[in-house]
Amino acid sequence: MSQREVATLAGGCFWCLEAAFQDLKGVENVQSGYAGGRVANPSYEDVCTGTTGHAEVVQITFDPQVVSFEDLLHVYFTIHDPTTLNRQGADVGTQYRSAIFYHSPEQKATAERVIAELQAQKLWDEPVVTELKPLTAFYPAEEYHRDYFRRNPTQGYCQAVIAPKVAKVRKLYFDRLKQPA
Repeated sequence: MSQREVATLAGGCFWCLEAAFQDLKGVENVQSGYAGGRVANPSYEDVCTGTTGHAEVVQITFDPQVVSFEDLLHVYFTIHDPTTLNRQGADVGTQYRSAIFYHSPEQKATAERVIAELQAQKLWDEPVVTELKPLTAFYPAEEYHRDYFRRNPTQGYCQAVIAPKVAKVRKLYFDRLKQPA
């Protein structure tokens, strides 16, 4: 049995990230939560104030023999705008920043390389502002945030914001999707 790895990524609302990564082959678990702040065990309400320093993140457990950290980063940069500081669309605040919380020196090096490659391709008019920091702590989000898109597919935010991101991943990475059970 191969080793599992963990990636922790912030790129706006964690509901969007969770839904986009859940269907990828090799992804075994996606958990919404908080990272990058200075308060232990923050609540959603605490994080939403923007005063704790946390970002909404997803922690992805994956099989690197099936999907690499680099593959996950390419999906990540497809589903959010890494050039907007502390915002994604209408979601504004430090909790919505773009950040990669790396778990190893190898993840840091891979993230630096991927960011440099994407910048060189000039995919965006503005520079990438994604933070690159070591993960110091991850705090799982409250139960009602987990699997949000699957549990609330007709909710307005899910329809307007999350569904298009999920559709984009399913279109661009069709060959990397899990087969329906």
